[in-house]
Amino acid sequence: MDINKYTRWLPDRVASAAFRCFKRLPGMKKVINAEYDAILNQIEEKIKPYKGTHATYTELPEQGRASDDIIAEMKQIRALEMGKWKEGFVSGAVYHGDTDHIDLLNKAYALNSQSNPLHLDVWPSAAKYEAEIVSMTAKMLGAEHVADKDHPQSDVCGVVSSGGTESILLAMKTYRDWARDKRGIKNPEIIVPSTVHVAFDKAAHYFNIKITHVPVGGDYRADVEKTKKLINRNTIALVGSAPCFPYGVIDPIQALSELAHERGIGFHTDACLGGFVLPWAGQLGYQIPPFDFSLPGVTSISADTHKYGYAAKGTSVVLYRTQELRRYQYFTTAEWSGGLYFSPTFAGSRAGGLSAACWASMVATGREGYLNASKKILETAAGIKAGIRGIPDLQILGDPLWVIAFASKTLDIYRVLDCMTEKGWSLNGLHKPPCVHLCVTLRHTQADIAQRFLDDLAAAVETVKETPQSEGGMAPVYGMAATMPDRGAVSELLARYMDMIFKV
Repeated sequence: MDINKYTRWLPDRVASAAFRCFKRLPGMKKVINAEYDAILNQIEEKIKPYKGTHATYTELPEQGRASDDIIAEMKQIRALEMGKWKEGFVSGAVYHGDTDHIDLLNKAYALNSQSNPLHLDVWPSAAKYEAEIVSMTAKMLGAEHVADKDHPQSDVCGVVSSGGTESILLAMKTYRDWARDKRGIKNPEIIVPSTVHVAFDKAAHYFNIKITHVPVGGDYRADVEKTKKLINRNTIALVGSAPCFPYGVIDPIQALSELAHERGIGFHTDACLGGFVLPWAGQLGYQIPPFDFSLPGVTSISADTHKYGYAAKGTSVVLYRTQELRRYQYFTTAEWSGGLYFSPTFAGSRAGGLSAACWASMVATGREGYLNASKKILETAAGIKAGIRGIPDLQILGDPLWVIAFASKTLDIYRVLDCMTEKGWSLNGLHKPPCVHLCVTLRHTQADIAQRFLDDLAAAVETVKETPQSEGGMAPVYGMAATMPDRGAVSELLARYMDMIFKV
């Protein structure tokens, strides 16, 4: 049943109110729950494939299992999951994946599996690894334009976090506290492009910051003039992406950061996705607009080491233009009965093994390794873009480098996504507008993978043209999310999905 058909012809605000009333009608809650259950039952089959094939534990076993038995079962599960990403059928997710590189990360982690950066007296190696990760990343992202030997407080600095989301949250918390201290701002606001990563919304939600999303232009880049008009006395920071997650385009960082610089507010470049590609792309001759600390207005940058830095999952770097700004990120207390306490990030205890593995990855890869990897990725992406442009029913959105979003004016693009899923591909579905993207990684640079993708995509398009209607898959989910007038209803579906994840 299409529970939206009675309201979709109304204006959005009116439709949302009407739908909330509609849900209160006798019997409608049951109908809506049936819709949710139908969708979630299909998804549950895919995310819970081990029911009935592997032991299930709802409570601790009476006797512990043998180590060899546990490892054997884990190897069986790994074998079932490895094929898709190892062969390059996944968008993003695994950015390197070479066996020798994975072995290096695993060995580095194993050697440091007990390390905890909270206890540097026991593991001083954690300080070495993290300080050098930050320094190497900073030098790659324009720190030489800022460093001043006579004024060390101006040196670019940073910390290692658990991932891009934490890096972004830390930066926004830092700007909030800085603005409260330096400018007396009690009602902080940030202004971001509508294409910015959702972690900024999470930061606003957690830290009581008002967030304003500015619609992007026809090129899917941030609109500088609209942003300028929205800046007010409570604005603490502006944001730009390099590139943005949905469409892989780089916002006009220079113009946006100049706005921030003129107003004396912060500017954050979200280079979580591009921080370890764009510097090398520029050296390879690609026209990369400035986005890093070479711009005077850029006051912080996030860059994910666990993406194109090729580290194991669980590390990122957030950088600041000055040590003074970074100190607003820290938490310290001298009042706890447990002693003096300080923490540079949200976590207290952390996995020092992840930082050690990250350091090993960066040192093993080196400048030449990152340059060569970026060359392969960008050349492969260029071939994929050319192939997509050769499929009449598809259009590439914007002018991306290696994160390629495509849509269709004639077909249900989510049906195309489902067909690609049936062929073994794991791509990213997006909406506003409806589209699909492929984030090209080193996995896709393997022989014949790019051509396999293009062949399967062309076949998927033909299948959808022949049979445009189909039950199941993600098409109904995205279709509902795109047309449901009550966003709370969509959020409830997502909450139910998360409940399902933790159900044994």
